[in-house]
Parts: sequence; C-alpha cells; structure tokens
Amino acid sequence: MENRSYALMTGFFTVALLVAAILIGLWLNRDRTTMHPYEIVTTQTIPGLNPQATVRYRGLEVGRVDDIVFDPRVTGQILIKLSIEEGAPVTQTTFASLGYQGVTGIAFIQLDDDRTGSPLLQSDKNHVARIPLRPGLLDQLEKRGLAILEKTERITDSLNNVLSKENQDKLTGAFDSINKAAAAYAEIPGQLQPTLARLPALADKLDRTMGSVQGLSSSVTAAANNYDRLATSLQAPGGPVERAGAAIDSLGGVTSDLELQTLPHVVDMADEAKTSLRAVRRTVTNLGDRPQSILFGAPSAEPGPGEPGFVPPTK
Repeated sequence: MENRSYALMTGFFTVALLVAAILIGLWLNRDRTTMHPYEIVTTQTIPGLNPQATVRYRGLEVGRVDDIVFDPRVTGQILIKLSIEEGAPVTQTTFASLGYQGVTGIAFIQLDDDRTGSPLLQSDKNHVARIPLRPGLLDQLEKRGLAILEKTERITDSLNNVLSKENQDKLTGAFDSINKAAAAYAEIPGQLQPTLARLPALADKLDRTMGSVQGLSSSVTAAANNYDRLATSLQAPGGPVERAGAAIDSLGGVTSDLELQTLPHVVDMADEAKTSLRAVRRTVTNLGDRPQSILFGAPSAEPGPGEPGFVPPTK
C-alpha cells in the first residue's frame, strides 16, 4: 500500500515538474516587443495571404497579420489587420503591397515608402491607422498581360484583314510586277554590252583628243609669248611706237602751218560749191516736176498782185 502511495506521489511530482518547466520556458521566451495595430484597406484580390503572415518593411520583418475580414462599412472592401513593432518607421507616405515567397506562393505584406523623412503614422487601439495597398508585381503582370492580349487580338484582326482574299490578290499582283521588273533589269546588262565594248576605243580617241588639245595649248602659249615679246619690243624706248609718236608730232606742226595759209581759200571754195549745188538742186527739181520744159522751155511766171492778168483767188 505504501509502495503504491509512493509511486503515485512520484508521478504527480514528475508531472508537476514538467508543467512547471514548460511554463517557465514559455515565460522566458515570451515576446516583450510592444506592437501597434494597423489596417490595410483594399478592394484588390489577395490570393495566398493568410492570418499570421509576415509583415516586412523593405525586407525586414516588423510584424504579422492578425486577421483578414470584410469591411462592415463598405461593401466589397477588405480589411487586413496588422500588428507592427513599435520601432518600425511607418509614416504617412508608407504603402503596402503583396509579396510572395519563392515558388511556394505564400504571400506576405511588403511595406515601403515613397520618400524618407515623412512624419510617422500614429496608431492605437482606439484610432487604428490605415495603410493603402498598391498593386503588387503579380497584379501589374496580370494587368499588363491583359493589355498585351488585347493588343495581340487587335494585331491578329489586322493580320486577318491584311491577309484577306482581295489583299492576297493585290500582293500576288505586286510580286508579279516585281518579277517582271527584275527580268527587265536583268536584260539591261546585255543591252549595255555593245556600248561597254566600244568604251576602250572611245577612251583611246579621248586620249588622242587630249593630246591634240595639249599640243594646241602649247602653241597658244608660244603665240602668247611671241605677242608679249612683240608688244615689249614695240613699247621699248626708241622703238616703233616712240618713233611713230614723234612722226605724228611733226605732221601736226606741218598741218598747223597749212591751215593758216590755205584755210581762207578753202572756205571761199566751200561757199561757191554750196551755191552751185543749190542751183543744180532747183534745176533738177523743176525737171522732175515739168519734164516738157526741156522742149518747150520754162513756163512764164504767174502775175503777182498789181501786175496785168493777176486774178485774185476765190474763196
């Protein structure tokens, strides 16, 4: 009987010691970090996010997800309740996004900030602060994938329109025209072959012509040199030009003497010649007007006023 009582007391003592050890371990390992409540408000889908998920600020763990519920005040809006350490730099410009761990698909809350130095976002149990949720990488990929799919559909429709029967016929006609043009261009070298064959002879003639031109240029240069020498010799002191000038000066002196001696006689002879020319002109004019005067003589002049036979003109 005493053995049984001793064994029972030993068992109770062992169990009590084990429970005490567990409680002491839990007490020693309890979390003494002060946590502040925050909320994330979103209307986006949050696949893979569960309570007790990690909250990270720029990669550092700063809290956990406490609960995920629908907002009772706004239909379709989701509230994600967070507990974040006191020292976490959650500011008024802090925003949240969904991140995923590797290939497991387990989601966590990633906190980030648009800029540094913003005022801290105060939060307590009576006034829980809210953090906006922005689209994560998967959401952006989903939206861009949808946009890419829409563009792909439009491109496919455009290709279908381009590859319609009418356009195919036009493309076939264009290719035929290109083939004909290529065949026509292929015939051009054959047509140019005779001309290309005559090019060497033409080049030889051109060389001979250039030789003739060079010879002519040499002749012209020699003639120009001769003319230069001739002009130099003519203008040289005591040359022909100077002698001709002296002769002209002598002739000028002789002409001045002749003008003083013979000029009056020349003037008288010019006056007589003018008088004779006037008489000859009148005679020729009369003969032109009355050729019969050669046979019958000149007609008598009509009587003037006061002379016998004068008849005044009638109006």
